Amino acid sequence: MDLKTFPDPLIDIDKSEQSGSEKIVLAGGCFWCVEAVYLQLEGVSKVVSGYAGGTAETADYRTVCTGTTNHAEVVQITYDPSRITYGQILKVFFWIAHDSTELNRQGNDIGRQYRSAIFYSNERQREVAAAYIKQIDQAKVFTRPIVTTLEPLEAFYEAEAYHQNYAARNPAQPYIAAIAAPKVEKVRRQIPEKLKSG
Repeated sequence: MDLKTFPDPLIDIDKSEQSGSEKIVLAGGCFWCVEAVYLQLEGVSKVVSGYAGGTAETADYRTVCTGTTNHAEVVQITYDPSRITYGQILKVFFWIAHDSTELNRQGNDIGRQYRSAIFYSNERQREVAAAYIKQIDQAKVFTRPIVTTLEPLEAFYEAEAYHQNYAARNPAQPYIAAIAAPKVEKVRRQIPEKLKSG
């Protein structure tokens, strides 16, 4: 699927509704791969890998990997809404960053911690995300229904330091080369005008 066939959101958050930088928290499988996709986009100032959905006591990699914490591996994206919109970030999420039709898994990564989820911080974020999911499903963009959950963001817990910017620091790691690198390349090939300069 390419950029031309993947729909833009019909409903988005206008920049006039926001002030300064904004944040969105997304879960799409392994946070290394999702982080790598967004770090290269113009308007995105920061991407932090972390955990959301569970408690502070269980917000560590070893515990989250058991799949028993209700946490998901997530990325917290800080962006400038005058340069990239909430809806444009969601489009990349559904189009490139992960497979939104896989329930509690991404490929060989299996477990609730790898679920597809949008953690909304206000009602407007929830409304726009819900409308976009409905739009994509109705357009039959995918052969299977989207299983992405919309969950209120109660807290974001930053992951351990060694997880941050992992793909860029470990390009030869087999998992990164096989899973993250093709997604990064797809962004560069399909939407070069959306990349950071320099």
